[in-house]
Amino acid sequence: MTVPSSVVPHPPGRRLSAGLLAWLLAGSVTAAPVAAPQMGPESQAHPVLWPAAHSPAAITDPATERRITVLMSHMTLEEKVGQTIQADIASITPDDLRTYPIGALLAGGNSAPGGDNRAPPAAWTKLIGQYRAAAATRGQHHPPIPLLFGIDAVHGHNKIVGATLFPHNIGLGAARDPALIRQIGAATAEEVAVTGADWTFGPTLAVPRDVRWGRSYEGFGEDPEIVASYAGPMTLGLQGPLRPGRPLAPGRILGSAKHFLADGGTENGVDQGDAKLPEADLIRLHAQGYPPAIDAGVLSVMASFSSWNGTKHTGNPSLLTDVLKGRMGFMGFVVGDWNAHGQIPGCTVTDCPQAMNAGLDMYMAPDSWKGLYAATLAEARSGAIPAARLDDAVRRILRVKIKAGLFDGRRDLVGRFDRLGSADHRAIARRAVAESLVLLKNNGGVLPIRSGAHVLVTGDGADDIGRQSGGWTLNWQGQGNRNGDFPHGQSIYAGIAEALAAGGGSAELSADGAWTRRPDVAILVFGETPYAEFQGDIPSPAFHPGDVRDLERIRRLKAAGVPVVSVFLSGRPLWVNREINASDAFVAAWLPGTEGGGVADVLIGDARGAPRRDFRGRLSFSWPRAADRMPGHRDEARYEPQFPYGYGLTYRDPTDVPPLSEDAGQAAAPPNLERYFVAGHAPDPWRLSLSGPVSLKAIDAGAQENGRTASWAGGAPGELAVTGTAVDLSRQATGDMVVSFRYRLDGPATAPVTLGVTCGVACAGTLDVSRRLAAPADGVWRTWKFKLSCFRSAGADMSRITAPFVLRTAGTLTVSFTEIRLVANDGDAGCP
Repeated sequence: MTVPSSVVPHPPGRRLSAGLLAWLLAGSVTAAPVAAPQMGPESQAHPVLWPAAHSPAAITDPATERRITVLMSHMTLEEKVGQTIQADIASITPDDLRTYPIGALLAGGNSAPGGDNRAPPAAWTKLIGQYRAAAATRGQHHPPIPLLFGIDAVHGHNKIVGATLFPHNIGLGAARDPALIRQIGAATAEEVAVTGADWTFGPTLAVPRDVRWGRSYEGFGEDPEIVASYAGPMTLGLQGPLRPGRPLAPGRILGSAKHFLADGGTENGVDQGDAKLPEADLIRLHAQGYPPAIDAGVLSVMASFSSWNGTKHTGNPSLLTDVLKGRMGFMGFVVGDWNAHGQIPGCTVTDCPQAMNAGLDMYMAPDSWKGLYAATLAEARSGAIPAARLDDAVRRILRVKIKAGLFDGRRDLVGRFDRLGSADHRAIARRAVAESLVLLKNNGGVLPIRSGAHVLVTGDGADDIGRQSGGWTLNWQGQGNRNGDFPHGQSIYAGIAEALAAGGGSAELSADGAWTRRPDVAILVFGETPYAEFQGDIPSPAFHPGDVRDLERIRRLKAAGVPVVSVFLSGRPLWVNREINASDAFVAAWLPGTEGGGVADVLIGDARGAPRRDFRGRLSFSWPRAADRMPGHRDEARYEPQFPYGYGLTYRDPTDVPPLSEDAGQAAAPPNLERYFVAGHAPDPWRLSLSGPVSLKAIDAGAQENGRTASWAGGAPGELAVTGTAVDLSRQATGDMVVSFRYRLDGPATAPVTLGVTCGVACAGTLDVSRRLAAPADGVWRTWKFKLSCFRSAGADMSRITAPFVLRTAGTLTVSFTEIRLVANDGDAGCP
C-alpha cells in the first residue's frame, strides 16, 4: 500500500523527524521490521519507532472496491461532500435529510428524542428509523446511500433508560481481564443494535498522565500496557471478527478508537490542551493502543481535540495521513470530535478545508453542519480540497458502510428491548464490578463482613445509582439522575442489603450516619459527584478541598466504637489520606455502574465471615501521596506514590497499613471561569459593572442579601455586566455549557433588550431577548438557561471574553437576580 502524500504543508517545527519519516514511508511499502513496543518501567529506553499495524484484509476486497467505484461514478459532488459531514439530531430534522445529503448523524451528550434524556427505548428506535427513511428518499441515479448513526455508548448503552451500565474504563483497567473486556464490548454492541444505532465512539485508548484531567476515568490506565492489552478485545467485542466479503454479524456495531493522539498527555491535564512532549514519548506512551485496535479491524478512528507541541491533531497531516493511514495501514475513516475542526488556526466551525486536507474524512459538525456543507462544497468545486482527497474520504466512508451491512438493510435486533438490561448482560457487569474493586486498606481484618451482621450503610453515594455510574449516564455530565431512571439497576446499598438478608443479617440505610439499632460495622459510600470532559478538570488531586463532612462522619462512627469500611466512588485516584487513616478499611470502587451488587459480592462474606469472593483489582493509576504532587507513574525514583501502580490487597494479605501523612501540601486554588454571581457576590476575577442610567440594590431572596435588583431608568442606553480580565471560554462553548440566570422580572422592558458577551474592543456577540423581558411582571423566580455557544454564533471570539454577561436596554426595566453562572446543559437550553 502506498502512502498518500499530504496536500498541505507540514506546520513548521511540528513535522516528524526527517529520518524517521523516510523510514516510516519506506516501511509502509515493504514490511520493514519493527521493534516490539517495550511495556516495562518507564525508565527503560525505548526505540523511536512508530508501531506498525495493518487493517485486516477482510475490511475490503476487490468486489467491494469495484462496488464503491461504480457507486461513486454516479454520485454528484454534493452527495460526496454530504458523506463527509456528521450532524447532531438536536440540530437536524428528518426533513432536512430529504434536501441535504448528509451521510452521518450522532446523538451527542445531551441529545435525545424530543430533547428528553429519559425517553423510552422505543422513542429512540422510532426517531432513528425516521432519519433513515428520510435519507433513503435521496439518490436518483444510484441506490440510496444509507445513513450512519453514532452514539456515545462508552460504558454500556449509557444514554438509554434500562440499559446495562458497566464500570467506567478506569475500573475495568484495575480488573486486568482482557477476556472480560471482550464480553463487555459484545454486550454493549447488542444493546446499541437493539435501538437501531450502528456506531459507538469507543474504545477510548487514552493514556491519562495527569489525573486532574476530567476524562481520566475514560482511560484504562496510566500505563500503555493496559491500553494495548484491551484495545483489541474491546474492538472484537463491539464489531466481532471481520469476515472477508461479509458484513458485521447481527448484533455487532462499528467501533471508533479515540482520541488520536495523546489526549491523555496534555500539559497540566487540561482537556483539549497541548501535549508538549518529544516524539519518542508520543509513540511510547500514547500510540501503543492503536495498532492492536487496527489489527482487530476497528473501522473508524476519532481525531482528538487536543494538540501535539502546538499543532491541533485534527489538522496534523503527519499524524493523520503519514502515521495513521500510512505506517499503521488504517483503511477505515477518520472522524473529528465535536466541532473540533473549528479550533484549527484559520478555521471556523463552518469552514475548514485544512482538516480534510490533513486527512480527516468526516467532520463532526453537530450544529454547524449546514454552513460547513456549503463551504466544503464550494472548496471542493474550487479545488481548495483536491478531488483525490475528497474521493479518498468518501471511499473510506462507503467502505465502512458496506462492511457495517448498512446497504443490506438488515437490522435483526432492532426492537428487541428484552436485551436491554438482560440477565446475562447484568451478570457480566456485576462480575466486572467485583473484579474492579481495589482494596487499599483492611486493618484488623474488618473485611469481609460476616453475612449475619447488622450493618449501617451511610454516605451520599450509598443508595444512588446515578452517582455510582458517573458521567456519560443518560445525559452528558451524568447529573440529575434518580434510581427510578435505572429500572434494571441496583444501588450499592441495595446489593449489600440483599447479600445480608440472604445470610441472616440486616442492613440499615441512614443518610446522616444515625442508627436505630447499634451496628456491628458501618459502610460509608462517598466520593465525587458525576462529571464529564472538561467540566471534570480540577486544579489538584485533592478530594473536595475544604469539605470535611465525610471525614467527620467517619470520625463520629469511630468515636462511637463502630468499625468503618469506606467505599470511595471516583473517576481517578485522589488525595484522601485523612479519610483512609480514619477508616478501618478503604476500597476504591471507581464508578461501578448499575450493578451495585458486585460490591457486596466482595465485601460481604459468608456466615462465618469467610470471603465469598476475594479482591483481585490492582491500581491502574498510581495513588497520590499529597495534593500538590502529581504522580510520576511507574518511575518511582522520580516520585514515591502513596500506593504504586499495580497495588491492591487481597484477603490473603494480613498486613496493616500504617498511618499516612495528612500533610496535603500547597494545592493551587481553582481558576474561576464559571461562577459570575453566586451567594450575593461576584467571585474573583469578576465584578458587577454598571453603565448608563442603571442602579443596583441588594435584596434578600431566601438568604441575607443573596440577590440584587437592577433597575433601568430609561432615556439612554444602560448596561449591567459581569466584567473581568480576558478568559478563554472556547472549550466551554464547544462543550455545550449554558449560562444559568436565576431572575425575577419586576418591571417589563419598554424598549428592545439585548443580552451578550464582549471580547475586547469591537468584539462582541449579542442576542435580542426583548420578548422574554417585555412580558408582564409576575414576581415569579425563574431559571433561564441559554447556550454559551449562541454568542459564538453571534460573532464573539470565545477565546478572549472580558464580559461573559451583558444586559442592555435604552428603556425602563427592573430585574432581580440571585445567580449567574455556567452549568452543564441537561438538554433544556437553547439560544435566547
